[in-house]
Amino acid sequence: MDNMSIITQVSKEELKTPLREKGRLSVSSKKLRQRSILRTIFCCLAHTEDEGDQALSNRNNNSSQVPDGKNSTSQTAVDHHLLPEVKVQDSGKKCVVIDLDETLVHSSFKPVSNADFIIPVEIDGNVHQVYVLKRPYVDEFLRRMGELFECVLFTASLSKYADPVADLLDKWGAFRARLFRESCVFHQGNYVKDLSRLGRDLNNLVIVDNSPASYVFHPNNAVPIASWFDDMSDTELLDLIPFFERLSKEEDIFTLLQEHQSR
Repeated sequence: MDNMSIITQVSKEELKTPLREKGRLSVSSKKLRQRSILRTIFCCLAHTEDEGDQALSNRNNNSSQVPDGKNSTSQTAVDHHLLPEVKVQDSGKKCVVIDLDETLVHSSFKPVSNADFIIPVEIDGNVHQVYVLKRPYVDEFLRRMGELFECVLFTASLSKYADPVADLLDKWGAFRARLFRESCVFHQGNYVKDLSRLGRDLNNLVIVDNSPASYVFHPNNAVPIASWFDDMSDTELLDLIPFFERLSKEEDIFTLLQEHQSR
């Protein structure tokens, strides 16, 4: 298997498929190539209001249907859990699954002067720089979440990019485990995070994600959050801390989650 296949987990023929931008084809072959490479690291492209910024998202938000119970993926069902046994320090705590891209950070190939991290990613023998911006108050959010919960990073991006980002982002060891694209279920064109495969009690399991398609199998377990790109006045992570402090003490998480979702 060549380096491109190892990194992208898709065939080269798939990379040749033209990408569409709001109904029109990209006219720049250089940009198309760059965006195709980015699609292989993340899951899909996202668009900001800046017309020059070909930013990336880690998944496709087109699907919002609840599945019929049968996955439309050829992936074989696993007979083991994705997460290891609960550590002693997390015994009795609820588990919170946290997304990465557009939830905690925003990444792009486009150079930005205020990037918090610059991650080199090698693809097909070439090193590409990925510029990463941290969402405001992500430090405070992760530190507190690590104190209150068993936290798991779960992203549809590839580990080649996401793992070094998590190394730099998580200064407190909040993430007890990290799951990447290969742990997702491919369902109706989306990478879905199937919470039933984690090996945790769904009655004590919450997912924080900006993409409803990511938690379409378990929408009642979700704490939706707006997608973030570069708004440095954003306070969503900070605003969520009191909610999670309350949730950590609740026996019935679903009543509180329903209240939060109905806002």
